[in-house]
Amino acid sequence: MTIFKRLLAAGLGLATAAAATTAFAQTTTLERVKARGELICGNHIALPGFGLQGPDGRWDGLDIDLCRAVAAAIFNDPNKVRFVPTTPQMRFVVVQAGEVDMLARNATYTMSRDTSQGMSWPIINYFDGQGFMVKKALGVTEAKGLNGASICVTQGTTTELNLADFFRSNNLKYEIIGFSTNEEGVKALEAGRCDAFTTDSSGLAAERLKFSKPDDFVILPTLISREPLGPAVKRGDESWVALVKWVHYAMLNAEEFGVTKANLDEMLKSTNPEIKRLLGVEGKFGEGLGLTTDWAYRIVKHVGNYGESFERNVGMGSKLQLKRGLNALASQGGLQYPHPVR
Repeated sequence: MTIFKRLLAAGLGLATAAAATTAFAQTTTLERVKARGELICGNHIALPGFGLQGPDGRWDGLDIDLCRAVAAAIFNDPNKVRFVPTTPQMRFVVVQAGEVDMLARNATYTMSRDTSQGMSWPIINYFDGQGFMVKKALGVTEAKGLNGASICVTQGTTTELNLADFFRSNNLKYEIIGFSTNEEGVKALEAGRCDAFTTDSSGLAAERLKFSKPDDFVILPTLISREPLGPAVKRGDESWVALVKWVHYAMLNAEEFGVTKANLDEMLKSTNPEIKRLLGVEGKFGEGLGLTTDWAYRIVKHVGNYGESFERNVGMGSKLQLKRGLNALASQGGLQYPHPVR
C-alpha cells in the first residue's frame, strides 16, 4: 500500500470514528436505553438495605428499587435492568465513561463532585450522616472518646476526608487504617485490627448485620458530617436528569397521597386532581419526559411508593430497623419533599 493510500485509509478510519462519536453524542440517554432494551445501573457490591445480591441472584435494596422504578417508568418492567456492582474507587469512573446510565450506590452529593467531575445529581434519595462503630468492650460512648484510636476507613471516599476533619478540628490523635472496600474494613474491625470503623450511619447498621456476633458492637450516637446520598448520571443530558428526578418525586407524591401498590387501581377513580395527574388520568405529563402518560402508575405498580420502598429495605420492618428521621416526608417533619406534578 502506498503512503497516500495508507494516509487515506487512516483518514477514513478517523472520520468514521468521529462520525460514530458524534452520532452517539446526538442520541439521548433515554433513546439509547430504549434501543438497548434495558437500563444499566451501577450499584453497590454488597450493602444490605441499599444494594445486595441474594442467594438466588436477585438484587434488592433502596438504591436497587430506584433503578427498578426508572426501568418500570420506561419499559413497564422493573426487571429490565442490568446491575453493575462498583467499588468506591470505580463508581464515578463508570458514570463519566458512559458505561452505566445511572449510578445508585449511596454516594454523597458534594460540591466538587457536582462541579468538576462531569456528573449531575438529580435527587437525594437518602439523607444520612457519618458515624462510628466500635466493640462494646472498648467502653467508648461518643466519638470524642476515640482519641488515640485506630480507625478503619474506606479509602478514596468523603468518609476518609470527614474523618480527618473531625479529629483535626477536635485536636484528637488517631491512626488511620485504610481499605479499598467497606467489607474489608468491617472485617478488620471484627478481627480486632482496629478500634473503630467509620462510614455513613446507615452503612454501619447494614455492615453490622454481617458480624457473627452483631450485639458485641455498638454504633456511637455522634454524627460528624452531613451525607446527602443519591444517584449520579453523566452530565450533559438534562432530559435524563429530569427523568431520574421525577421518578423519585413520583414515589414521594404517591406516598404523600396514600397511593400504594395495594390500592393503586382503586386510586385511578380518585377525584383528587393531584392524584389524577400523578397517575395519568388527567394530563400528559409523561410526554415531557419521553414516557407514556401512565409512567408514575407503572412505578407504583411494580415498585411501590417511597415509603413502601423505605420500609421494605431499611425501615423498621427490615433487618436494619432504621427510623425515617430526615427521610420522612416534609409533611411529617422530614426532608423528602414531593414536587408537584402539574
